[in-house]
Amino acid sequence: MEYTHLGRSGLWVSRLCLGTMAFGNQTDEKESFRIMDEALDLGINFFDSADNYGKATGNEGITEKILGKWFRQGGGRRQKVVLTTKVHEEMHDPNDGPNSPGGLSTYKVRRHLRSSMERLQTDHVELYFLHHIDRSASWEEMWDVFEELFRDGLIDYVGTSNFPAWYFTMGQEKANQRHFYGIAAEEHLYNLFVRNAEQEVLPAAKKQGIGIMTWSPLAGGRLTRAYYDRLCAARDSGKLTEADRANLAKLDRYHAFCKDLGVTPENAGLAWLLHNPAVTCPIVGASEAGQLTSSLKALECKFTEENLKQLDDIFPRVGEAPEAYAW
Repeated sequence: MEYTHLGRSGLWVSRLCLGTMAFGNQTDEKESFRIMDEALDLGINFFDSADNYGKATGNEGITEKILGKWFRQGGGRRQKVVLTTKVHEEMHDPNDGPNSPGGLSTYKVRRHLRSSMERLQTDHVELYFLHHIDRSASWEEMWDVFEELFRDGLIDYVGTSNFPAWYFTMGQEKANQRHFYGIAAEEHLYNLFVRNAEQEVLPAAKKQGIGIMTWSPLAGGRLTRAYYDRLCAARDSGKLTEADRANLAKLDRYHAFCKDLGVTPENAGLAWLLHNPAVTCPIVGASEAGQLTSSLKALECKFTEENLKQLDDIFPRVGEAPEAYAW
């Protein structure tokens, strides 16, 4: 495993982060435990979660509960993990009353962190994320509560997730004015199919020393062999939609590229993200043990400049603002 600092911080994290959204949804507790044990065995020390994971089955919080039970097994599990969780989403807690919907008020952040730590069976969280933007909560209010949580030893770092560059930049400037560390990481959608982050998010984060963690690194499965095989079967049977036809035109070239390089399409997609100096790590989900082992091979895949140009030709760059659209 390779390790890097999380943005400008001194915190060392693995270049692959384990995403836990499947735990309690597609993956039962026993298999989730096996996946987390495998992650530690492989040197993955970075686990990403959220309070509302489990909503797909109507059971928000189940993922955190599974993590908590796994930690309680001992063996240094909790000590070995750099843990993240998130706050913003609705948790359907009747005690929240009108504050139940998503948001980042002081009231909600304090209450929901306590609930997360209870489910996680821990007394602190290394990286606490603002899961989505809340335009009704000012940065002054948010920094008041997050600084308090930091001083109380309940969190080590603050992260943002799904924030536009202008908004996390504003937040970092407010933190600087308060002589507070501010934002350590931004968790953002970024992959070969969705490259919008290149316009402003990646340059802004890199300039400010904010680490980028990428979710959906394989574009919701579109960069996998299984998805490509399904599209090819649909093409053979004459059942392709227009959207599928456009995807397949790119994927025909992408899979030929991967074949020439001798790498799987999954690992090529991860390796492309790892090649970007602005990216700290992709968040890699797993629904069964063994999947993480194959993902590690992405660390061995090195692209030449010519390879990167080929990928840009298949999946066009968005370009950095303002040059991308102003001249």
